[in-house]
Amino acid sequence: MATSKQRTERRADALSKERIVEAAIGILDADGERALTFRALTRRLATGPGAIYWHVENKGDLLAAATSHVIGQVMTDVPAGTEPREAIRTMALGLFDAIDAHPWVGAQLAGEPWQFAMLQLFEGIGGQLMALGVPGPAQFGAASALVNYALGVAGQNAANARLVPPGTDRTAFLSGVVDQWVRLDPAQYPFVHRIAKQLVEHDDRDQFLAGVDLILAGVGTLG
Repeated sequence: MATSKQRTERRADALSKERIVEAAIGILDADGERALTFRALTRRLATGPGAIYWHVENKGDLLAAATSHVIGQVMTDVPAGTEPREAIRTMALGLFDAIDAHPWVGAQLAGEPWQFAMLQLFEGIGGQLMALGVPGPAQFGAASALVNYALGVAGQNAANARLVPPGTDRTAFLSGVVDQWVRLDPAQYPFVHRIAKQLVEHDDRDQFLAGVDLILAGVGTLG
């Protein structure tokens, strides 16, 4: 007859950490960080808490693993042989889309910037900067500029989306914002008046990539 310990080990082997992380991501995407509890996980996975604790120590460990899983996919989703500059653009846009799809990822990276997922980001982008021939002393600054820009814009974009009620017409909403802008004194806000109409027409992803390209243009002067 199998002992209790043997049954626990078999259950832990059947319930891999990957399955636990995927289940956690499902809960996070559907209902947010507050909904992610070990009780919710046990219900979703139809298992006991012991099998989960076999693989993850606590909620913080689980959130870090889920974040690393999402970022790892972004960093590896670049076709082999891609030119370094284009690889950086692909990684940055992948990060933008990942945080748009999983808003909690941006919050996790901002709240704990020393976690493994951040190392994945720096290694992926930094490796491409090395391939571009960026001088050693400038590599950290260039990587920091790209990573921080990507995280900041992607996080803000995800936050903006959460503030707008579901089903809101984007064009109508932005047109309302522009109406408020153009009522401002043009003598005091000349630039805002000049670019106001572009707000309605702009594409968030294109605007994001424009910023990446500006940074890369500066990086190109360092070689």
